[in-house]
Amino acid sequence: MSKTQQTVRLFIDDNPTPFGEYAPPVKIDFDTTRLVDGDHVMKVVACSSNGKEGVRLIPFTVRNGPAISIIGLDEGDTVSDIIPVTVSAYGSELPDAFVITASETPKPIPTWIWASLIGFMGWGSYYIISFFIA
Repeated sequence: MSKTQQTVRLFIDDNPTPFGEYAPPVKIDFDTTRLVDGDHVMKVVACSSNGKEGVRLIPFTVRNGPAISIIGLDEGDTVSDIIPVTVSAYGSELPDAFVITASETPKPIPTWIWASLIGFMGWGSYYIISFFIA
């Protein structure tokens, strides 16, 4: 009886052909630039020396493209009429140049800051009025 060699095969998504077959332990540089942005699954199939297989699925998300940030519309929102939407998309394609206008996502001032400011101004107005009237 001949012993079979231990192997580890790596698959991406539903591709029946492995992108790599190695003897364990496996240490690779996984290049995600060839994958489209979005959700993927790496399937690792390990075969022991006696022929038994073990399978592990590893879901992951690829985001090589520009980062996209949207203000004004969230996932699962119910909307009507006209809504203002701001879309910012920026990436790191230009290593020698820095584009300031596209690198920051404009965000509205949080409500708690407005509430604190109004409360502070109300307290200040009360203090000034009570100081001059009394």
